[in-house]
Amino acid sequence: MTRGPVVILTALDVENAAVRQRLTRIRTRRHPRGTRFEMGRVQGTNCPVVLGLTGKGNGASAVLVERAIQEFSPAAVLFVGVAGALWDGTPLGDVVVATQIYAYHGATSEDDGLKARPRAWEVSHRISQLASHLSRNDDWAGPVPAGGRAPKVHFGPIAAGEIVQNSRISREAHWIREHYNDALAVEMESAGVAQACHLSGAAAAVIRGISDMADGTKSTDGDCAWQPRAAANAAAFAVRLATELTKELEQDEMQDGSPAREPNYGTVTNLALGGQVGILGGTVTRNNISFGAVPQAPGSTDLAAELAAIREYLAREHSSGTIDSATYEAARTELETANKALESDAPEGRSTFVLALKRLRGLVADVTELATRIVALLAIAKGL
Repeated sequence: MTRGPVVILTALDVENAAVRQRLTRIRTRRHPRGTRFEMGRVQGTNCPVVLGLTGKGNGASAVLVERAIQEFSPAAVLFVGVAGALWDGTPLGDVVVATQIYAYHGATSEDDGLKARPRAWEVSHRISQLASHLSRNDDWAGPVPAGGRAPKVHFGPIAAGEIVQNSRISREAHWIREHYNDALAVEMESAGVAQACHLSGAAAAVIRGISDMADGTKSTDGDCAWQPRAAANAAAFAVRLATELTKELEQDEMQDGSPAREPNYGTVTNLALGGQVGILGGTVTRNNISFGAVPQAPGSTDLAAELAAIREYLAREHSSGTIDSATYEAARTELETANKALESDAPEGRSTFVLALKRLRGLVADVTELATRIVALLAIAKGL
């Protein structure tokens, strides 16, 4: 299984900046249609994150979510930003994690008025459970400003429409109360995000910081004061969620054994003299992979020699400027961890070796030949 990064998307620049300042080793990836994504790591971790800016609205968000899914095959898509509170129980600065997304503008117009045609999507159960677990700890938000209060996390539906909602007595406010009265917050992107993820089969989560009360008091001055704080709180929780989700997926990969029944596709031998062989498959089992010109007998692969070869390849790519210094040092650390695990007699040595290779693969994912070589070595290690 190849696990992709966590994609984090935002609608506004202030939301994007709140996430970006928590990342390191940032580099730009441009989609063929011009969309620019930024790829980086959560500071102090090996958690890979792709950050993108969608702009306002459900339609734009849906298109860019689909684009990100196709480009990165993410482990999850998190949409992060600010929202208006629909009830007084969610104060300014608090965070709302969606359990459901309502597209509240769906309706049919008849002689006696509008008739609701509800559309709703459930968010990922796994992510919702993890978010609930993390919310019970107060360490995700960082230090609290003097005289301030620590933000809280609330769980409930979020209503997504096509207008900025700034009233509790308007016709639209009445509509939401009548048909979606359990919604905690209102915004303009999540319906597009939820539908795109549903159609693509991607896990989704929506994290919103409360920046106004959607009650007529929203103003430019208020936005300047509260949007950065609300965006920062939502970003802090989302980045923590992404980090813990990545750790869980790594653990699952380590614990995942071979399938009970595997199809038999026969034997395939690739012999490349002085060339390269690419292997693509959903599952590669009971394999023997040789990097030299002559295939080796099963079990004869010299893992230490392969690590040394990868180390030399890594150094060459760094010298040529393909790999930056920070990534190079992190990759060397993972190689050293793998080498020590290989020499260790401890029962967990194999698991440590595989995990280090997976982290190394994530660090050099953009260097195709090097990443392919690491994937091949992972296949060998798992087959031994």
